Amino acid sequence: MSEPFSVPVTVRGYETDALGHLNQSVYLQYAEHARWCILQAAGVGPAELLAKGVGPVVLETNIRYVRELRAADEVEVTCAFEWGEGKTFRVVQTIRKTDGTVSAEVASVGGLMDLTERRLVTDPRGYFRALTDEPQLFGL
Repeated sequence: MSEPFSVPVTVRGYETDALGHLNQSVYLQYAEHARWCILQAAGVGPAELLAKGVGPVVLETNIRYVRELRAADEVEVTCAFEWGEGKTFRVVQTIRKTDGTVSAEVASVGGLMDLTERRLVTDPRGYFRALTDEPQLFGL
């Protein structure tokens, strides 16, 4: 099995809280950044999604904080899709320091919304497969 998709991020000082830790809400931003990066890498950017009349939505997110991050720490944020049956899918992500220390684990339930009907599409896996020449990035 190949390594999951990942993007590098350097913790910026303004992202830390009064204790010098990465602010808890920024972990969500790092996860979101990696999700958009994997879409871009697969050629499924915002323009392509809008042209098809769909957009990704996050329905639920769980974060497990493991080790603190501080300003100037360098991390990799992974992104892997898990497909089941139905209208939703899971995205599992790990925020890991370059020394291998896991800082946080993020698991989200997502869907692909039909922007006209304002409902989830019935086959998000099929949409992603049709939109990309890089289906392996989505675990397809």
